Amino acid sequence: MDLGLEGKVAIITGGSEGIGRATAVGLAREGAQVVIGARRPEPLEEAAELIRQVGADPLVVSMDVTSDEDCQQLIGETIARYGGVDILINNAGQSSSGLIESHEIETWAVDLDLKLYGAIRLSKLCIPSMRERGGGRIVNLLNIGCKTPGAGSMPTAASRAAGLAMTKALSKEVAKDQILVNAACIGSVDSAQWHGFHEARMPDASYEEFLESVGEGIPVRRIGTSEEAANVLIFLASEAASFITGCAINIDGGASPAW
Repeated sequence: MDLGLEGKVAIITGGSEGIGRATAVGLAREGAQVVIGARRPEPLEEAAELIRQVGADPLVVSMDVTSDEDCQQLIGETIARYGGVDILINNAGQSSSGLIESHEIETWAVDLDLKLYGAIRLSKLCIPSMRERGGGRIVNLLNIGCKTPGAGSMPTAASRAAGLAMTKALSKEVAKDQILVNAACIGSVDSAQWHGFHEARMPDASYEEFLESVGEGIPVRRIGTSEEAANVLIFLASEAASFITGCAINIDGGASPAW
């Protein structure tokens, strides 16, 4: 199937590791012009080398989605090099969870700034270019906790729930411009942060044993891979998803009780 991604300009935040990196490589393989942004230069360059191996020449920008100036620089450099933006993958984020009494208000502010306001900043900056180009795609990476939050899941669950509301509202605002806005809700998917979970939860077990243990609680009996999650993001960014907007698709092996 031709996904219609040849020559499309795609920005992926958090593009240096895990799902973001896998998405960037996959989009490049489909012929997209890829822009990756993240905070740490060394992992960014490692991701860029993987993208080059599939025959693409990525634009690499060290940036922080919580900075207005960095977001403006990312979009400015993209437009200067490629002439516009077709696809935005808001992937930047990390897990922050615990009981409500365990977090200071500042922790909530940091989490919201990273996961919600970062996506808002970049969406606002990209929409004018997408409108000029006749349409576009915005895909927000959330987690299944945005639909079914559990005890001890905040502030991430609250930030992601706000991201879900933003996704649905924005999809209706920009549909007339042929800009489609969707979300992917991640369950247990192997990515860089899982190594930290391993050390915190089962430090005496091997990483493989830890993943097997987590997988026992998932209907398909395993956790997902970054590439499996990336495949869904790439689909939502593609012409194959040209009549889908305002949706939030679970990538969770059947774990969530909510669609």
